[in-house]
Amino acid sequence: MNDQKLLKLSQKLASEYRVTDGKKFRLKDFDSGDLGPLKDKDKDSAAEWLQRGTELMSELQDMLYAQDRWGVLIVIQAMDAAGKDSVIKHVMSGINPQGCQVTSFKQPSTEELDHDFLWRCQKNLPPRGHIGIFNRSYYEEVLVVRVHPEIIGHQKLPENLVGKDIWKNRYKGIRHMENYLNDQGIIVRKFFLNVSREEQKKRFLARLDEPEKNWKFSAADVKERQHWNEYMAAYEDAISETATKESPWYIVPADHKWYTRLVVASAVIESLFSLKLAYPKVDRSTLADLQAARATLMSEKDSTLVLMIAGGGSPGLHVAKIRNFRIRPLQRDSRSRVGRTYVRSHHQHRLVRDLRLRGRGCGHCSRAFVLDDSAQTDRSTDSGTGRGERNRPR
Repeated sequence: MNDQKLLKLSQKLASEYRVTDGKKFRLKDFDSGDLGPLKDKDKDSAAEWLQRGTELMSELQDMLYAQDRWGVLIVIQAMDAAGKDSVIKHVMSGINPQGCQVTSFKQPSTEELDHDFLWRCQKNLPPRGHIGIFNRSYYEEVLVVRVHPEIIGHQKLPENLVGKDIWKNRYKGIRHMENYLNDQGIIVRKFFLNVSREEQKKRFLARLDEPEKNWKFSAADVKERQHWNEYMAAYEDAISETATKESPWYIVPADHKWYTRLVVASAVIESLFSLKLAYPKVDRSTLADLQAARATLMSEKDSTLVLMIAGGGSPGLHVAKIRNFRIRPLQRDSRSRVGRTYVRSHHQHRLVRDLRLRGRGCGHCSRAFVLDDSAQTDRSTDSGTGRGERNRPR
């Protein structure tokens, strides 16, 4: 599948679940078990689609990082067991961790409660060139807190600000923040993983029945399940109040995890393509610097040379390969020790000097010479004539 075909399919799939205007939004209009244009039998081909999608996403992220102009914030909201962690794991599997950050928001700390409800998320926003993923987010303040209004009592708000308009004011604050981020080049894409109550029950039971999943289960999840209808109403209001063209919501069917991942990946790919990403082009001065750097590198001598040495007293040549200043002789005419390599030479001191081997070995004709960076050059015992006894290897 080529990139253009993949993009076209991604755009088509993502558009089916995108909400940009909440005036007529109704959560009941979205089927949690929907498979769009696919069927159960298409699961294997969808896996191939997802694989290619993650590869393309990685290429786009690389350009996003190199261009360093845009940032992407992905917000994932859902009921328990809807597959938030699974989506992050599989959809973002090809993303370079250097340009991506995942933040999970739990119960607010004492420090976080001393600030406004957006503060703890704002300090974790992605910088330019990065993708930031919020596993839950500031939307918890109009979801969990709305279902459990007693939480507001712990948020230290002035009493006159805690009234019937508190949710309206928080929706307004969220819209303003997301508009501001878009104005600054940080695009926001929000995903509600729409799982059915029946499917959630199956997944809870699986967490209880399978030992390797026991750690995922919490008794609090079952208690929250009792507030299902209140949560659905809170989600519907939050989405309808904050869905915009610039910061859309995607109501993703979550009863089939493989399809959930495909829809999220499609929306992310479409969003990255919309930024018209490209690798930066260098200016003339930078290009000149690059060319100068290339010339410097090309002027360096290769660490592997071939040394042609005239044979002493026999026709032909001794051929030795120098690698990291160590000669590996290719003639039986040489003798070696551990840590040293000697090659018989006959009047080759000029050649050695010309190769800038710092006079290692062959101080004068017929001397053995050493081209081993760790070895010591043999020294003559005759300082007068230079033709005295030599320390030969044994």
